[in-house]
Amino acid sequence: MSTLAHIFEAEGIATIALGSIKSHIETTAPPRGLWCDFPLGRPLGVPSDSEFQHRVLSKALELLDSPEPIFAEYDVSIVDDGTEVMACPMPPRHDPDLHAAIDEANGIRPAYDRAIAKYGNRVGAGRTVQADEITTAIDAFIKVANGTPWKEAGIPGIPARVSQDIRGYYETAALALSDHAPSAWAGTRWFFDHTEAGRVVMEARQAMADAGEAQPIWFYMAPGDR
Repeated sequence: MSTLAHIFEAEGIATIALGSIKSHIETTAPPRGLWCDFPLGRPLGVPSDSEFQHRVLSKALELLDSPEPIFAEYDVSIVDDGTEVMACPMPPRHDPDLHAAIDEANGIRPAYDRAIAKYGNRVGAGRTVQADEITTAIDAFIKVANGTPWKEAGIPGIPARVSQDIRGYYETAALALSDHAPSAWAGTRWFFDHTEAGRVVMEARQAMADAGEAQPIWFYMAPGDR
């Protein structure tokens, strides 16, 4: 980001870089940098709060008045202390003959589609696995959890990226199932702690670790603190 800012500035295009990690923006030194102590993925702070977001943008645009390189700090911090428990009612089981995680993923598809229609596909499936393929991906992780080597289980891509698409599918659906915008990591905690698919991903991850697979293959299937 900062490298691109310097390239644009060299061509006479003014830039402003917003950063959520202070050390990164200090080290990369963009011509105009604003550090906002907000959770990663929320560069403007509070979701759906246009007044707050406009204040952040106004502070950023003020940096254009400086004739010299400048680094500034936004005066409001937003901290996710990890205590919010996301209230997200799930649809009842529909097909008891299916694995619980697959039935669950099918059940939240209408909520996923509603959220995509309202918010767009910002964090949902599609980077490696499309929404229509989520249950196939979950089924592959079920096989791994049950002892099938991951290369033989039919995982449709790099396990970590497939896991991220499954989690994105669920977190997007949660936007339609919940009655408020959750804190930055509340959706992730909900996925791993309260959903059948989250349990399957963690069981597959552990199975791969126990089988002696290379750490980069399985470690990034979940956040590092898991």
